[in-house]
Amino acid sequence: MIKTVSEWKTEIGPALNSKASELRLMGYNNATGEDVWKCLEEKVWKGEDPSKRLYEVVQDIFHLSSNVYMSYLTINAYQDDDLSASIAAVTENDKTEETND
Repeated sequence: MIKTVSEWKTEIGPALNSKASELRLMGYNNATGEDVWKCLEEKVWKGEDPSKRLYEVVQDIFHLSSNVYMSYLTINAYQDDDLSASIAAVTENDKTEETND
């Protein structure tokens, strides 16, 4: 049976959690099944929702390398830093404008 990967998500929870456990053993202490899923969406399926058989989705999960996961974490950390800097800049500008009023 072929479904989109998002349709398989509820059935592949154990595989996602198993991969997260493997990543935690490699030192990625905060790895979760949801993180693995998001990494696959961004890095492997590249934002698409491809149609695959169940074994193909599970294969994608177990073939996810630690290098790809680390790249995903790094990019998200930079994006989070940029967001934090943007929020801080806006907040600082608001405070400055309030003082000048």
